[in-house]
Amino acid sequence: MADRILIIAPAWVGDSVMAQPLYRRLKTYRPNAHITVMAPAWTLPLLDRMPEVDATLLNPFGHGALKLGARWRLGRALKGQFDQVIVLPNSFKSALLPWFSNIPLRTGFVGESRYGLLNDARSLDKEALPQMVERFAILAEAPDHRLPRPLPAPHLSIDPASRAKALADLGLSDAQPIAAFCPGAEFGPAKRWPSRHFAELARRLSSQGYAVWLFGSANDLAETNRIAELAGIPLTNLAGKTSLAQAIDLLSLASFVITNDSGLMHVAAALERPLVALYGSSSPEFTPPLSDRAEIVTLDLDCSPCFERTCPLKHMDCLEKLSPDLVESAIARTLTKPPGTPGPYIPLQSVV
Repeated sequence: MADRILIIAPAWVGDSVMAQPLYRRLKTYRPNAHITVMAPAWTLPLLDRMPEVDATLLNPFGHGALKLGARWRLGRALKGQFDQVIVLPNSFKSALLPWFSNIPLRTGFVGESRYGLLNDARSLDKEALPQMVERFAILAEAPDHRLPRPLPAPHLSIDPASRAKALADLGLSDAQPIAAFCPGAEFGPAKRWPSRHFAELARRLSSQGYAVWLFGSANDLAETNRIAELAGIPLTNLAGKTSLAQAIDLLSLASFVITNDSGLMHVAAALERPLVALYGSSSPEFTPPLSDRAEIVTLDLDCSPCFERTCPLKHMDCLEKLSPDLVESAIARTLTKPPGTPGPYIPLQSVV
């Protein structure tokens, strides 16, 4: 009988993309496995575009919600349906449903002291596994096995008919080359390149014949409106106007993508679009774009990465001093390097 594997997926868009190499490894080791991923509603369009995922289940529990009774009832309803569960979040509550379901093999990191809930509880060696994608993928291996490298990169499949419908529904045309901007970052302002820099870059690219499309959620609308206002030229502001499914399809049309360290950065990388990723308070060593078509730009200042939501020093130099000139140079590099060339991590402190 084929292995019936349930994955309890992470809640963030970027983390959901970085979980795909785990699914690919599972299918490599167990080709007949049936993989079901339980995830929040907003990440389901990603899973629909991952060929390794055979089925999805809606995770109805919001961030921080215990809802012990509801978890017990859902767990009992799933009893007998799976041979193994792999729990990617490290929280105590995320391991409750697998325990209530009495799934025979329950795999995950120890996390919040989950020894009683997981019977295949692993210890995390952060030095051996510095990247988030590696920490997910190691759970496909037997206990105490090393992680085989290189890892397969995430890849999202696109249905041309779905993409054409997204263009039609939003009244868009791909006749011009498209420069996609992803100026949001749910984590906080310390991960957002300044709107005036995005605006200046938009003016330059527009003068070169690019149509500039701004992507983001409704939460990013104030930022994208500000960029459009400062740019003073016609831009296509899609923030809050697309579903995630539409955003994925439309990003696949971009000639290149300029993005903060965000969920859409990982989406663009998985679509194999040339992209320039801008890092301020976060680290490209922990969550880099997983693509050989990416250029990482960071000033690598002494005060970064600080991993703070807002700049503790009140100056945001890590992004304020990251000029449009540096980003424009990175665009040229990512458009001209041969396929398969590793995307370099380039500290630029010396040019500030």
